[in-house]
Amino acid sequence: MTSEQIANTGSVTADHGSIQTHAQTQPRQNDSVKGCPSERKCGLRWRPAMLHPASLRVLLPWLTSIIGIAFALCLVIAWFPSTVWNTPIVSSDAPAHYYFIRRLLDEGLGAALHLWPHNSFYPPLFHVCAYFVIKIAALFGVQCSIYAAFNITWIIASGVIFPSGMLVLCRYFLQRWNRGNSISNPISRISQASPTSESSFVSKSSNVSNQQVSSAVNRQYNATLDATFVLQNLIGLFVPVLAVSSVCHPYGLLNAGPLIAFGFATSLLPFLIAATLRLFDAIAAREHIVKWLAITAIAGVVCLVAHPRIAFTYALILVPFIVLRLPWKLILGAFIAMCVGAVAFVALMLTSFKSDRWANPASWFHSHQPSKNLWESISFCFTDGLDGFPAILFALLLIAGTVAAFVCASRRAAMRSADSLSGAVSTVTPDFSADADALASDTEVSAPGVSPVSTSGLPAASCSDAADVSLSASSEPSRPRRNDRLRDVIALTAAFLLVTLVYVCTVTLVGALPNIISAPWYRDENRIMTMLPLVALPLLVIGVNALSECVSVCAASASFAPSASSFSTKNSASSSSSVPSLSSTSAVSSVRNVSFASNWIGPIAVFLVVAILAVSAQIVCSSRTAARDAIIAHSSLNQSDPNEQLTEQKITVLRKVTERTGTQATIISDPLNGSMYADTLFNANMLYPIINARTDVPSAPFGKVETAFASGDAQQVLGTVCPLTDAPEYFLTMGDQAQSLQSFPYRAQYDSFHNEELIDTYVDGGTLVKVADYSQYGQGWALYRFGCAD
Repeated sequence: MTSEQIANTGSVTADHGSIQTHAQTQPRQNDSVKGCPSERKCGLRWRPAMLHPASLRVLLPWLTSIIGIAFALCLVIAWFPSTVWNTPIVSSDAPAHYYFIRRLLDEGLGAALHLWPHNSFYPPLFHVCAYFVIKIAALFGVQCSIYAAFNITWIIASGVIFPSGMLVLCRYFLQRWNRGNSISNPISRISQASPTSESSFVSKSSNVSNQQVSSAVNRQYNATLDATFVLQNLIGLFVPVLAVSSVCHPYGLLNAGPLIAFGFATSLLPFLIAATLRLFDAIAAREHIVKWLAITAIAGVVCLVAHPRIAFTYALILVPFIVLRLPWKLILGAFIAMCVGAVAFVALMLTSFKSDRWANPASWFHSHQPSKNLWESISFCFTDGLDGFPAILFALLLIAGTVAAFVCASRRAAMRSADSLSGAVSTVTPDFSADADALASDTEVSAPGVSPVSTSGLPAASCSDAADVSLSASSEPSRPRRNDRLRDVIALTAAFLLVTLVYVCTVTLVGALPNIISAPWYRDENRIMTMLPLVALPLLVIGVNALSECVSVCAASASFAPSASSFSTKNSASSSSSVPSLSSTSAVSSVRNVSFASNWIGPIAVFLVVAILAVSAQIVCSSRTAARDAIIAHSSLNQSDPNEQLTEQKITVLRKVTERTGTQATIISDPLNGSMYADTLFNANMLYPIINARTDVPSAPFGKVETAFASGDAQQVLGTVCPLTDAPEYFLTMGDQAQSLQSFPYRAQYDSFHNEELIDTYVDGGTLVKVADYSQYGQGWALYRFGCAD
């Protein structure tokens, strides 16, 4: 072969700014003769329009998200106890929530700002949503009960809103993790490793062949099936399911209280956190600040209307991100705002709740008892409240993924620092080896001052280089990012540790400091449990993504080693010739294996592991089952204790009482005997339908009636009770307080309402007149009418 032939063989032709070899352009010319203008167009000709890569990139994430949320909704519906559709949940806070919905129906939306009986504010968003469920059902001619509206609102919040919010939050972190990555090209994935002597020899002796192999690699890559795209869609399938797999939220709060308003705010919180983080991004980029500030403000107002105390959870999770991602002036402003809020909260507590223990934090929550030891509380956090095998798998993925994420992020930060340093001392001319189609598909742009790695050689890499899969510069924004990966990993880990600290202080530790730390959540385990999925799932997501990168690069490295050896052997055999071997069929085949390994091995492994986790969490779920069984037991009317809140006998008595008094007359009774459920069961006008009415509010009717009734003064009783309404006033006795409510801290304030001696005194004096006797259902059960002149 002459020198002219050699020159022609290795010649480079320019076509619209791309660099191609003669060997690369020849197949395309042959395709054009056959009626196929280019290899890319020929390969895509048979595909339907909807399978175009751009269409798939738009539609597939939406499709997988909808499927994932639908699965989550089905899980929530399947778990939901069927017994509470016609009967109420019998617990401490449930009557209040039913009463709030009833008051909205009776008085309209104007009552939303003063739902309490003494007309003070209670977070109304959940109850307003239930109100609209009833009104919308009425438009279609369907009569929806308060209990059904309550349940539907809970199911929508827990099975749709919460998993959707967690999906938005996790995808935010995943997109930041993969932003600017060139994970598509296996050559660029492993080319940062130091080349071996064999690869250096190949690079020098077979430049043309390697250019062919590089083009083959780029042509093998399909933009719709890169690892980032696959992982994002896996997230769309599994994050909603995992979000509703733990007893932490939403199931625990339905059983505890139920804490409906706080649970509804928790379901909304992921959207607020994601909007706030987007605002931080806008501040860093100095663009779209007003837009994201408005979105964050609206989301914040919605969460506060759902429950103001959710602000403590929001602040706890956001503190690490504020420190790591905002300018120092904004950090200072944020902490000043938090201090002002803390002072306001302390002032509110001091003025609202009178106590002689404020100066002694160790005496706060004196009735609280630890429920777990230190190991149990820590392991509960690392397992996200799962059980058995899913708990172990979740903890392993969380720990291994966090370590991998730290390694990946640290190596990326080190590489960026090295690139910045080299770019400051010299400017290197980029060396492109990909053809025009590869450049168009990868859409990679070299960063200023940074030289892309030449793919003219075939470097080898080891699994130790798997910590950072995508170190090449691509699609950089106009303003340089400041180690986003490392900052996110540190912030998420810090947030997770803060939540773990609060949880351990609540369920394990005692003393002044644990009381102070957990006081914003009432030192209540159920409220603090809800924070775990908010930090554990995003940390798991980026950790799994990092593990996928490691697996992909290890697989690519293992597949690439034989290719380098093959090239070295071939070129050594032909070293006597002045022309390198151009037979690259086996090399292209090997590179195809590398492309498959690097693009698919990691996502496939992640898919299998996460799928096993998601499925097994639905099979082994003893905590969720226990919560469901507890709710069923609470809603059952077959109680062994006749003094429990609701029994068959009490349902019968409450029905008879309402038939006798009508729905306009006022009925007074001890709310801890279950009488308050008559309000929503039979539309009775119970004066005390909730059990924690405050006595320190002057306008509270409860405080006035309770004080008058306990006084023993008949004139004071009648002077207080009779002016309440124009309708008659009744007094109902149904035995002692329920045993299930003995932990209620203010139960003693109702003792006068079941004091038999005091009641007999009022009967003897004519203050109370017995109108119905229900002693056949329970000892001392009777209905009395106050002796008002009406």
